[in-house]
Amino acid sequence: MPVLMFIMTVLSFMIMGKIYSEYRTPVLTPVLTTVVSLVTILLLFDIPYNTYMKGAGWIDKMLGPAVVALAYPMYRQRAVLQKHFLPVVGSVVVGVVTAFGSGYAMALSIGLERELLLTLLPKSLTTPIAVPVTAEIGGIPSMAVAFTMIAGFTAILTSPLFFRYVPFKDMGKGIALGTAAHGLGTSKAIEYGEETVSMSSVAMSLAAIIGSFFGPFFVWLLSI
Repeated sequence: MPVLMFIMTVLSFMIMGKIYSEYRTPVLTPVLTTVVSLVTILLLFDIPYNTYMKGAGWIDKMLGPAVVALAYPMYRQRAVLQKHFLPVVGSVVVGVVTAFGSGYAMALSIGLERELLLTLLPKSLTTPIAVPVTAEIGGIPSMAVAFTMIAGFTAILTSPLFFRYVPFKDMGKGIALGTAAHGLGTSKAIEYGEETVSMSSVAMSLAAIIGSFFGPFFVWLLSI
């Protein structure tokens, strides 16, 4: 069974990737459609999540090496990063503050209780950082994963339309995607070229570092 779950996951992603290459529309983004198809299969065949993860967990363990691998395109663009260091860092800081602020405003507007509000705040940080930050500020770590994925999917679905009307250069697109949509945004940034994905990986890393410090400060500042 574990091997079957692994094969099912890989084949689903390959099939969805092929479909996306034929019909380039945001709603067919492979990461999103793969998640939907896998959830549908698990529900239809009544497969427990723990059973699925016995096989898919092998893929989950590749997340760390995959994130580390982003250092290579970042290294290739080191001259660009050095040249624009202050604008890049400044943009990420603004993005992180905006992400926390928008999460807070959204939670208040729909009347979320305190624990869920705190869980929503780190939604734009990469999952390995969002989970411990959520735990530190008093949220629900397990639900932080869901909020993080929703934020990422929302960003990659709306970014093509946003970039169509806002003339960002490749660097700006990368910073926006990496800051707002972490790893999912970086996977989307690959479509725009090496400079975009490099800046996205830089922004994602910086956002994680800045957000891990800013999260507790934000909660303290607003006395949440």
